[in-house]
Amino acid sequence: MRKGIILAGGTGSRLFPMTQVVSKQLLPVYDKPMIYYPISTLMQAGIRDILLICRPADLPLFRALLQDGTQWGISLQYAEQAQPNGLAEALIIAEDFLDGGPSALILGDNLFHGDSLTPLLAQTCAIEPGAALSGATVFAYHVSNPQDYGVISFDKSGRALSIEEKPVKPQSKYAMPGLYFFDNRASDFAKQITPSGRGELEIVDLVNMYLSSNALNVNILGRGTAWLDTGTPDALAEATQFISAIEKRQGLKINCPEEVAYRLGLIDDAQLRELAKPLLNSGYGEYLLGLLQISH
Repeated sequence: MRKGIILAGGTGSRLFPMTQVVSKQLLPVYDKPMIYYPISTLMQAGIRDILLICRPADLPLFRALLQDGTQWGISLQYAEQAQPNGLAEALIIAEDFLDGGPSALILGDNLFHGDSLTPLLAQTCAIEPGAALSGATVFAYHVSNPQDYGVISFDKSGRALSIEEKPVKPQSKYAMPGLYFFDNRASDFAKQITPSGRGELEIVDLVNMYLSSNALNVNILGRGTAWLDTGTPDALAEATQFISAIEKRQGLKINCPEEVAYRLGLIDDAQLRELAKPLLNSGYGEYLLGLLQISH
């Protein structure tokens, strides 16, 4: 089974002073903590074992909020990243947790939403019994400011040619979002990476190792999928406004782990009812109880 990794480390310096004493992944995005969103994304992909990597000072807060995951029918474990040494370091920290198996790495400040996203993630994540797993899968998303991200360029046939980290002159407008699927070689590959000029193990270097060995698959996310990066005050505000607008319009919550767990059959009616009780004053609990009425 593929296991999940959420990297919720870093100093969040672009959000200072909001994040001077608390992890940005514990900040709210409209009606729920930011960390709920990547957890829900991994759950929808079919992942049940997740390792959350964070700063040592933040670990007790994450553990108090998320516990061991059993309330949502999953298993949550924790590990520390003492210094922000780069995204690829997450695969090294998670080596024992992965135990030689494949992984899905998602950044704790990346939000995904879209009707076609769940089946795409489930298909990408799935491992057929007895089948050999080789390679990595990343995604490409059209953005107006590609110079701020890792940029994927393609040839005329749509085959990925290169991936550059924050290029001055981007070769395309397709950014690589913070969600990556790797085979069982990722931890070993990460150990081979040389720190970049900013002293970090870059995820682009890890992905390029798969690209150079013709073992990289790139899926383009269409217009019906939203990818939100919440690393700056403006981006955080925009994400909150987006989630608020959609939820109010549809009357459905986005990336609500309790609902995801219930709809996937990971928890039953009684468990959902217990999760709703302490949340009734905020309206969040009423929404969860409403799911019981809809299902019956």
